[in-house]
This record gives sequence, C-alpha cells and structure tokens, in this order.
Amino acid sequence: MGIWEIIAGPILKIVDKLIPDPQAKAQAQLQIIQMQQAGEFKELEAQLQLAKGQTDINQAEATNPKLFVSGWRPFIGWICGLGLASQFIIAPFATWAATLIGHPVTFPVLDLGTLMTLLAGMLGLGALRTTEKINGVAAK
Repeated sequence: MGIWEIIAGPILKIVDKLIPDPQAKAQAQLQIIQMQQAGEFKELEAQLQLAKGQTDINQAEATNPKLFVSGWRPFIGWICGLGLASQFIIAPFATWAATLIGHPVTFPVLDLGTLMTLLAGMLGLGALRTTEKINGVAAK
C-alpha cells in the first residue's frame, strides 16, 4: 500500500465534512484522486528507470573485454551446472562404483536450496534471452 493510499482516505473524509457544496466537494475529491494517481505514476516511473539503469549496467558488464568483469555470470552458471552434476550424476555413480569394488565413499551433500534458487534465477534470465532471440530483438 502506497503512502497516497494511506493519506487519501482520511483527506477525502475531511473534504466531505468541510465542503458542503456538492460540486465543490466533487471537484476537491477529484483533485485529491488525481494527486494520488500522479504519485503512483511517479513511483512506477522511478521503478522503470531503476530497472532500465540495471539493464544498462548488465549490458556494459557483458560487453567488457575483461574476463573478471564480463565472465562472472557464466562462471556462476558453470558452478550451478557442476554442482548439480556432482550431486545428481557424479556422486551417485561414484558411490555405487566405489561400493562395488569394496571401498565405499561418501560425497558431501550440497545445499540444494541455495543452488536451486540461484539456478532458477539464472534460468529465468536465460529464458528471457531465448525469447529475445526467437523474436529477433536480441543484440548481435
């Protein structure tokens, strides 16, 4: 709930009591509602500008020639992939094979909650990138 939604209700009640003329009352209430909507639009505009700024930063990072700047997102992707491969492919097969030859091994259990949260976020961004490519709006 925005600040205008909290303030507008009591103000409209005060206007209702202070202004006896129905036309003047309606005009005052309309102005209050317009001020509320203008505030909401300003808030939406601020959020849009913030998101656009973050997008510009992401694009600048991705085009940077230094691997330390542009390579951190792929690095995180590879870490997620390796973590999942370790947990669901390498560990079960290695444990099974080690048990068969008589040398049981216990692999550490990874925190999959954190790993899956990170991976889901990255896959969501990847899906948006794929949609851009399909629609032909992806930057070359």
